[in-house]
Amino acid sequence: MEKSKDLRDDQFELYDLCVVVETISGHCTCNMAAGDCFYMKGGKISLPDGADFCLYALQSAIPLLPAKQRRNHPADWMETDARVTCPDPACGLVMRIDRQQLRVLDHDEVSPVPWKE
Repeated sequence: MEKSKDLRDDQFELYDLCVVVETISGHCTCNMAAGDCFYMKGGKISLPDGADFCLYALQSAIPLLPAKQRRNHPADWMETDARVTCPDPACGLVMRIDRQQLRVLDHDEVSPVPWKE
């Protein structure tokens, strides 16, 4: 929504995210466990060292991540809702998208189109 006062016109802020498995109420065939997680920083996804993460659970979270990285209107559901489920109904896996620190990015570092004022 509102730009931070310390940012240049060619800069913007994104939240780093942690997507963590909150609960599993069924049988998870991918051997996921509560507490498993992945991180999103800028446009990159990472996993803790040696960790695995279910592709199907990951793909259900990915479409929401760019919106969760940004500040939205306070009444926008993206500001209040943070849970997403695995698409396998027998699994019952629920993930929570947690915002972490704000990161400042420069337009020209993330886009091939040069910033023009």
